[in-house]
Amino acid sequence: MAWDEWEQLKSDAADKQSAQMRLNQLPADGGGGGGGTASNGDLVVHDDQLGKLGNLAYELRETFRVDSDIARPSTFTASIDLFNDGLDMGSALTELHDAWNSQTATLKDACAHISNHLDFSRAQHSKDEVHVQTAMSMSKINDYIK
Repeated sequence: MAWDEWEQLKSDAADKQSAQMRLNQLPADGGGGGGGTASNGDLVVHDDQLGKLGNLAYELRETFRVDSDIARPSTFTASIDLFNDGLDMGSALTELHDAWNSQTATLKDACAHISNHLDFSRAQHSKDEVHVQTAMSMSKINDYIK
């Protein structure tokens, strides 16, 4: 191998290494996912916004859970009394009571699902950020180059 060829290979390796080291910084256009922000095109969601939305969904569930249950016992009692008095309206009121319970349970589950999903998304995004930051450390890049 000629000396000029050796110098060219060293220069190429140095250029390659410096290009790969740029992985450890943000692009000039300000992109990247650091700082607790999830970004996809025009959609930008900040970690604190996800937390607030999750809290709102949880608060909605709890408020609805309490408020939707206020009339349940008296409705059920009335339906039984009407049914025992021989009125068909008692049976209809029991069906209404059961449908209401089913629909409120569905809505409460949906609110809980939204809240839990947002909490999970925040936690997963944080884990992904840590993984990306630690997995591609300078030593790892150097190991790949060698």
